Amino acid sequence: MKKSFLMGVAVAALFAGAASAADLKFAPGQDAKFNWKSYDDFKAAHADLKGQPLTIFGPWRGEDEAFFQSVLAYFTEATGIDVKYSSSENYEQQIVIDTQAGSPPNIAVLPQPGLLADLASKGFLTPLGDDNSKWIKDNYGAGDSWVGYGTYKGKDGKEAFYAFPYKADVKSLVWYVPENFEEAGYKIPTTMEELHALTDQIVKDGGVPWCIGLGSGGATGWPATDWVEDIMLRMQPPEAYDKWTTNELKFTDPAVVAAIDEFGKFAKNEKYVNGGVAAVASTDFRDSPKGLFSVPPKCYMHHQASFIPSFFPEGTKLGQDADFFYMPTFASHPELGKPVLGAGTLVSIAKDSKTARAFIDFLKTPIAHEVWMAQSSFLTPYKSVSTEAYANPQMKKEGDILTSATTFRFDGSDLMPGKIGAGAFWTGMVDFVGGKSAEEAAGEIQSAWDGIK
Repeated sequence: MKKSFLMGVAVAALFAGAASAADLKFAPGQDAKFNWKSYDDFKAAHADLKGQPLTIFGPWRGEDEAFFQSVLAYFTEATGIDVKYSSSENYEQQIVIDTQAGSPPNIAVLPQPGLLADLASKGFLTPLGDDNSKWIKDNYGAGDSWVGYGTYKGKDGKEAFYAFPYKADVKSLVWYVPENFEEAGYKIPTTMEELHALTDQIVKDGGVPWCIGLGSGGATGWPATDWVEDIMLRMQPPEAYDKWTTNELKFTDPAVVAAIDEFGKFAKNEKYVNGGVAAVASTDFRDSPKGLFSVPPKCYMHHQASFIPSFFPEGTKLGQDADFFYMPTFASHPELGKPVLGAGTLVSIAKDSKTARAFIDFLKTPIAHEVWMAQSSFLTPYKSVSTEAYANPQMKKEGDILTSATTFRFDGSDLMPGKIGAGAFWTGMVDFVGGKSAEEAAGEIQSAWDGIK
């Protein structure tokens, strides 16, 4: 949902394409950074499906569609299956229309577990089986978390595993300029306590620790929700986070209020943020990180997801001119492990077939991940991929965060009802930074949720 605000609204179109074996991006067997054995084994096991059809409907358009098509080319080459992929600007609505009309694709790919859960409850999805559920648990970083996001109640009310995770994004990152840290003698904090100490040290040295910008037009406020969600995962067990996103744990609960207050320790201190507190809500999130690159720096750190380098100054070299570190956890809460906030796409079968089952099997091969990894814009929690296949060291670092995570959670505001996650939560954070207490802001958000019929 948030990505639509970040990337803008695409031109309306419905497109379809067929992957071709002639389009193989990397010649099989010729580059040791790829797991070609996984490809050969898959090819040998699915040689009887040549010419059979497979339709896939998903969210990827433009450049991402081209990347996905490059992956599909290997699936086509291995099986001979006739694959057709399509998407739509309004893909969330389109998949509902298609399933209700009785004309679903074989495979539905969606980034919204809530929408998939709704489709499963109406009998529009086919369970993938306990074997696939166990496979995810055993082979993915934070496997239990991913299994949970793919497990829903069917039309019969029984829980089953319906959605296979493929392609993830990471939000739990803090960006910085290595040269600035080196010149000042600052070290990367490994705990939240050290992050607070570093923040204070930067002020003591005459600098400004943070750039924070909540501006995003009609979506102003959403960057603050990412802060609060990350903090919730570092102060509370994941079960509490889950209850919070479903309104079982109220915004007015002390646990949530404490997380909002923790964000306020950074965002509501005049000495901690570039431009002072008044600039936090008015600064556009796309402009906010520019302070990292000023000479002298206007700030030293910026909390934002993996997409933010798109808004760094032209020519910025990641790993050299800018880098990131994992948003640290509290040393006082070792029991919470290493939580990661992010998002991901989930693959389900909407119309069962041998070819659909073969595609799910394909996603269990490292090569189905590595081909996209080697190009751009793809992260995976799959622990058996060759991390050397990542297109650059920064993506490899982000991938390592995913595979070493003990807990993974989707963006909380995206899991909440739209009137809250894309409404009251956003405005509540703006009001909080503007002067209201955490209790007041939380109370207003909760009142909005209570008012939903």
